[in-house]
Amino acid sequence: MSGRGRLAFCAALATLAASCALLPLVDPATWLLQAAMLIALQSGVGAAARRVPLARPVTVLVQALATLLLLTVMFARQEALGGVLPNPAVFERFADLLTAGTQDVGRFAIPAPVTDGIRLMLVGGVLVIGLLVDALAVTYRSAAPAGLPLLALYSVAAGLSQGGARWLWFLCAAGGYLLLLLAEGRERLSQWGRLFADRSRPGSAPHEPGSVGGPAVAPVRTGRRIGALALGISLVVPAVLPSLSGGLLDAARNGGAGKGGDNGGTISAVNPLVALQDSLNQPEDRTALTYRTNAKETQELYMRIVALDKFDGSAWKPSERRITSVPSPLPSPRGLAPDVRTQKVRSKIKAADWYAQDWLPMPYPADRVSVGGKWRFEPEGRTLVGYQGQTTRGASYDVESLIVEPTADQLRQAPEPPAGLKREYTKVPDSLPSVVPETAQRLTRGADNDYERAVRLQDWFARKGGFRYDTQVQAGSGTAAIANFLEQKEGFCIHFSFAMASMARTLGIPARVAVGFTPGTAQGDGSMAVGLQDAHAWPELYFEGVGWTRFEPTPTRGSTPDYALPDSPDPGDNPEERLPDRGQSASPSPSPSQSEKCTPEEKRANPDCGAAAPPPDSGDRGGGFPTGTVAAAASAVLLVLLLPALPLLWRRRSRARRLRPPPPAGAPPEVVSGSVLAVWSELLDTGWDYGVVPEESATPRTAAARIARVGELGPAETEAAHRVALAVEQVLYAPRPSPDLASGLADEVRRVHAGLHAAAPRRLRLRALLLPPSTIRVVWGVSRRWAALRSRWAGAVRLRFAK
Repeated sequence: MSGRGRLAFCAALATLAASCALLPLVDPATWLLQAAMLIALQSGVGAAARRVPLARPVTVLVQALATLLLLTVMFARQEALGGVLPNPAVFERFADLLTAGTQDVGRFAIPAPVTDGIRLMLVGGVLVIGLLVDALAVTYRSAAPAGLPLLALYSVAAGLSQGGARWLWFLCAAGGYLLLLLAEGRERLSQWGRLFADRSRPGSAPHEPGSVGGPAVAPVRTGRRIGALALGISLVVPAVLPSLSGGLLDAARNGGAGKGGDNGGTISAVNPLVALQDSLNQPEDRTALTYRTNAKETQELYMRIVALDKFDGSAWKPSERRITSVPSPLPSPRGLAPDVRTQKVRSKIKAADWYAQDWLPMPYPADRVSVGGKWRFEPEGRTLVGYQGQTTRGASYDVESLIVEPTADQLRQAPEPPAGLKREYTKVPDSLPSVVPETAQRLTRGADNDYERAVRLQDWFARKGGFRYDTQVQAGSGTAAIANFLEQKEGFCIHFSFAMASMARTLGIPARVAVGFTPGTAQGDGSMAVGLQDAHAWPELYFEGVGWTRFEPTPTRGSTPDYALPDSPDPGDNPEERLPDRGQSASPSPSPSQSEKCTPEEKRANPDCGAAAPPPDSGDRGGGFPTGTVAAAASAVLLVLLLPALPLLWRRRSRARRLRPPPPAGAPPEVVSGSVLAVWSELLDTGWDYGVVPEESATPRTAAARIARVGELGPAETEAAHRVALAVEQVLYAPRPSPDLASGLADEVRRVHAGLHAAAPRRLRLRALLLPPSTIRVVWGVSRRWAALRSRWAGAVRLRFAK
C-alpha cells in the first residue's frame, strides 16, 4: 500500500474510532457497520480521484457527490431516479427523516432506538466528519487540523452520554487521531533525505550565532507534539463549555464519579423534562413503579423525583448542589416545627427493569431510605441521585417518610422565612414578562398573608381562571412560554406548576417545582402501580414552621391537599365536577379507576385520561429565548474558529514584539544588541514561513544570502536582508556596536517580508499566513520550560531526601 493509501486508511479508521463514542446513545449498534461500509466507499472514491490525479477541490467535490449518492441509495432509494440519482423528492425525504430524527431524539431516553431518522443523523453525520478528515489529512496533507472534526464528534457524544465508560470511547478517538498523525509523519518522512540532528531543540548543543531558530523538527516528532496539544484541548473543552455536562473530566471534577465522589461531589444542573409531553400523549401506560405501603390513605404519597429550584429565564432546572453519602436517618426536613402534625409511613418500592432514572422516586419528605447501589444524598432538595451510572433500573428499596398535615391556621400564621432562603427562592429573571407579576398582584389583592395568596393562585388555575388541560400544547418552561400560557389558558402540568411558582416568587413567596409521579392506581393484590401516565409536576411553596408545602394548580390531575382547599366553595362550583385522584382511595380496591376504564382510543382522543413520565434526563423544549443554549453554542463556535487562528495570532504578536521601535539614543549596549537580535530572529522566521528553513551552521551573511536566493528576492529586498545580517555581525563580533545600530532594521525586515510574499505561490502564502511553520517554537518553548521545571523539582526532591 502506498503512503497516501495508508494515510487514507488511517483517516477512515480515525473517523470510525471517534464514532464509537456515539455507541452508548442508541441501541442497537448496527448503524456503525453501515457507516463503516459507506466510509470505506467514500475513502475509495477519494483515493481514485487522487490517483487520476484531479485538483484538490475537485477531489473533495467528487467525494461529496459520492457521499450524496450513497445516502440516497440507503435512505431514499424509492424517491431517486433509477434508485440512485438524487432529485427534489430525495431532498424532501431527507428533510422529513431529519425532522423525524430530531423529534425522536427529544422523545426517547438514552439509549434511544435506531429509527430511520436517528440512523440518518448518525450515518450522515459520520460521513460528513469522514469527508472533512479525509480532505484535510489526505487530500490537503495536513493531518493535525483533521483533529478538529474528530474532536467535535467526540465532544457531542461525550456531552450526551451518561455511561460510566466514556474514558474508553475517548481512548478510541484519541488512538485513531494519533494513528493518523503517525501515518502522516511516516508518509512525509519517506519523502525526505537524510535527517540531520537539530541542535535547537531542548537539550541539544549550543547552535551557531547565525542560526537563532534552527531547522524544522522531524514531522513525526512534530506530529506527536501537535497530537498531545490537540488531545489536551479535547480534555479541556468538555470541562469548560457549559453546554457539555459530561466529558472525560466530569468524573474528576465530581470527585471521581459521574455525579459525585464516594463521599461528596456535586450534582449538575440537569432539567428532567425533555420528553414529558411525548409521554403524556402515549396511548399505553407502562408501569414504572409498584409499591406497598402501610399508609391508610395514599393520596399524599406523591413519588417525588427532583426539585427544580433555579429559574434562569429559559428553563426551570435543579441548581448545582453538593451531594454526600446517604445518612440514616436523613436530616430533619427544613422548616418543619414539632407542633405540626405528621404521620410516619413505610413503603416498599420496586422499579421496573426498563425504567432507568438518575433520581430515586420516593415520598416526600423521606426520613430513612434503605437502597442498594451507588446513591448519594442532596440535602437541599432531599433527593437521592445515582452516580457512576447508577439508575433505578430494577431497584428495590424501602422508604420511611412523613405525611405532613398542617392546618390552614398554621400556614396562615407562618412567620417570615429566613432571609437567605427567601432571597434564593424568590429570584426571577429580568426577562420575565410584566404580565406575570401584574396578574399575581391582581389575583391576590386584598389577601392578608402568603397562605391566602397561594390558595388564591392555586384556585384560579385549578377552577376559576378558565384554564383547560391539554397535552397537545407546545411544551416549554421559559418566560415566553409562561406568558403564552397565561394568555391562551391551555397547557398541562408543566405550564401550571411553572406559572404558579413564578407568580408566587413575584409575590415574595419562596417557591420551586417538584417533578415525579402522582400516587398511582390501586391493584387487586393491595399494591399500588405507578405508570408513565402518572408522571406529574407540581409547585412547592415554603412556609416557616411547615417547610416545603405541596400545592396542586393543575385541573383534573392529582389531589388538592386538605390544607390548600379554599375556606368556602364558590357559589357556582359543583363538587361533583371535581375529578377524583387516579385510583386513589382510603383502601386499595381491585376495581379500576375512572382513568383505567378509558379505552386506548379514548386515551388518544382525550388527554385527560392520562399523564406523563419524566425520562431520566432533560432539557427545555421550546418556550422563551434559550439564552444558555445560544451562549454555549456561540462559545463553542468561537472556540472552534479560534483554534485554527491561534498560529496566525501568535505569529502576528511575535512579529509586532520583535519589530517594535528601536531603543532611544543612549540606551545601554545590551539593549541595542537585544533589539538587533530580535529583528534577526524575525527575519529568519519570516524566511522559514515562506519555505526557507533555517540552517544552524550558517553565518548571518550566508543565511541572508540563502533567504534572498531561495525566496527569489529582488535587488532591493536582497540588500535589505544583507543590511540586517551586517548589523547582527556587529553585535556578535564588534567590541562596541554602534548605538544607533538598530535604527531602521525593522523596516528592512518588513521589506524582505513583502518581497517573499510577492514571490511566493498562493499555496505558500496561505500557509505562511494561517499555519506558519515557525510557530513550532511555541512547542519548543513549552518543552524547555517543562524540562527546566522538572529538573528543578527533581533536584529539590533529591536535596530534601539527601538531608
